[in-house]
Amino acid sequence: MAKLIWGLVGAAAIVGAVVIFKPEQKQESINRPESAEPLPSMVDWSASFAIFTNGIFRVFTNRMYHNLSGDAYIEALNPNVVRVKKQGTTWADFFESLPFELTEECLVTGAKETFCPAGGRSLKFYLNGEEDAQALRREIRDQDKLLVSFGSQNSAEIQSQLNRIPNP
Repeated sequence: MAKLIWGLVGAAAIVGAVVIFKPEQKQESINRPESAEPLPSMVDWSASFAIFTNGIFRVFTNRMYHNLSGDAYIEALNPNVVRVKKQGTTWADFFESLPFELTEECLVTGAKETFCPAGGRSLKFYLNGEEDAQALRREIRDQDKLLVSFGSQNSAEIQSQLNRIPNP
């Protein structure tokens, strides 16, 4: 009988040790809030853009603009084409990765030239040919074309600028 009791005590000790010293399991999926958004998926999209200030086409051939983000970037070969790698990336996300500032109101270039509304000039955004004041907040989609134009252009000048945006 004593052997049986000592056997049960030994078994209980082993089970207790396993429970106490068992490594913690990751509970990420269990603890993730139900309202959490799904992780963004990886994509391979192309979009294009052009920026004009007072009728001058801005070029992004300088190396300081190239390959700055893993989510969306431009390359030296075609610096007006955005390579998008993460779904959910907005135009603002892309522009924030570049060494200049662009908001819905103003553009400050890499050379610190400032273009803000004054004297009848303003900053306008056209997404896929349509004026869109909220374009920076929009997700970049495959084959999108964005025009950022500062100045006091008429509709013919805007159309000419839209035509300068390369195909993605």
